[in-house]
Amino acid sequence: MTVSAATTTASALFAARFGSAPIGTWSAPGRVNLIGEHTDYNDGFVLPFAIQHRTHVALGTRPDGVIRVVSTFDDDAVEVALDALDAVFPDRRDEIVEWARYPLGVAWALLSAAGADPASVTGVDLAFASDVPVGAGLSSSAAIEGATAVALADTWGLDLDRVALARAGRRAENEAVGAPTGIMDQMASLLGRADAAIFLDCRSLEATTVDLGFEAAGLELLVMDTGVKHAHSTGGYGERRAACERGAAALGVPALRDVNEADLDRLAALVDEVTLRRVRHVVTENQRVLDTVRLVGAQGPAAIGDLLVASHASMRDDFEISVPELDTAVEAALAAGAVGARMTGGGFGGAAIALVARERIDAVREAVAAAFAAAGFAAPTQFTVAPSAGAARD
Repeated sequence: MTVSAATTTASALFAARFGSAPIGTWSAPGRVNLIGEHTDYNDGFVLPFAIQHRTHVALGTRPDGVIRVVSTFDDDAVEVALDALDAVFPDRRDEIVEWARYPLGVAWALLSAAGADPASVTGVDLAFASDVPVGAGLSSSAAIEGATAVALADTWGLDLDRVALARAGRRAENEAVGAPTGIMDQMASLLGRADAAIFLDCRSLEATTVDLGFEAAGLELLVMDTGVKHAHSTGGYGERRAACERGAAALGVPALRDVNEADLDRLAALVDEVTLRRVRHVVTENQRVLDTVRLVGAQGPAAIGDLLVASHASMRDDFEISVPELDTAVEAALAAGAVGARMTGGGFGGAAIALVARERIDAVREAVAAAFAAAGFAAPTQFTVAPSAGAARD
């Protein structure tokens, strides 16, 4: 599905299910995280960029104070009275099918953030279509949240900036869905710019645009989707986050952002070996993000390959969130001449990325496919992504 096809699909779904045309469509992108994994909820640094794959939402208003959502992923419409959202979230969230908790949770979080009485805003119908691969670590969830946030903020006239919209998306994911994620994905989806990454300080939420220069350097970013599905709300993500919190508590600091590599020897005497390794990943990954930003600016994107490789090794060995398919993708891409490669996203499946010279793309794709076949894995889905614009009205 192309972006334009997803827009058309959302509008057609709206007309088919609601019997009228929408008043408009909005969209938000998924994201690739170039480097900085599991650092966001530790108040650290990340370097994501928005991609060209987007979730589109067609919206229409209704007079009865109800929000109703449908999507191409589920035949059934879900509706809740706007003044009942406070009763549903978070305590009764399990009564709502999981996909619908994302947009309904955003509506709930936005009304709270704006201090708006549900009776003061119009009811809405929302129809979603997406070409962001689900479960690939490209944040299809943040794309839904971002599209919902900009559509509702525009329609309801809410005086909320992009950071506030990102906060609402994170609250929806944390409390309405039950996934203990950080704010990186929402910020990337809402703040993305063409040909640039977002260097985000997850403590202050200060975001700086970093020109990547992939095009000028003759580089492409290849996504290698393993097809192994993950689920943040049910997988090992929460366990990793708890380990990070234990490490920070043992050192008496607010978050692992406040820990450097010199502190790890002291930590070793205070926590178990697994917790130590989890903390070591976050501390060294924060430094790799800073080093990546510095090298891109000073030497160009071709200089960051070793940092990508080191990031993957840290996630594989210290954070233990890789899987054999991700390791195979990374190893095959590097062997075929990629500048650098690493898994991306929360882990336990999803996708890896490889930074590849344009003339090597076909060779790397073929090598990865051959390695998967030799290992008996299902064929990966491979495609290139380009840094793209953030959420907006279509």
